[in-house]
Amino acid sequence: MAGNEANQLLSSCERSAVHLEMRDGYSRTDPMFTGWRQGRRFDPADWDAWWRPWLDIVVAARSRGVTIRRARIVSEPVSDYIRWEYDITLTNVEAGEDIRWLPRRRASDLLLPGNDFWVFDDRLVLWNHFTGEGEVSPEGWEITEDPAQVKACASAFESVWDRAVPHRDYRPA
Repeated sequence: MAGNEANQLLSSCERSAVHLEMRDGYSRTDPMFTGWRQGRRFDPADWDAWWRPWLDIVVAARSRGVTIRRARIVSEPVSDYIRWEYDITLTNVEAGEDIRWLPRRRASDLLLPGNDFWVFDDRLVLWNHFTGEGEVSPEGWEITEDPAQVKACASAFESVWDRAVPHRDYRPA
């Protein structure tokens, strides 16, 4: 995710936000991830310990009627990072995101952009740029309202969404 940019855009979103994630690992230096690797687990009952401020922004957006969908394309067997992400997805779902998982082998014939992205209100794309190690790149993100890019990303997202498995039914291989 592009951090504050996505937070700000979701905070002003009016109808819909979709997010496509296509990497098998992101910020592997994230303290939450390194803690998980050391055996720390989330307490589902401890809302205050969950991912902030993102989840509060999701709850606020959902209360305004914004639909939030996230799709993740993952290699199987999944990486440690994706296993961790799967474990903490319950927080996103509880906050109001609808999340699906697509095994990469089932995405081979889909035409997908080269970078992760968000589409907000079918009018704006937030491109997320990462280094080879999964850290946010120095450029970090870029925003476009180019109708052709918005349409291409929305279409790519829907093609993934249609094939993906709802979080409640997905079991990481």
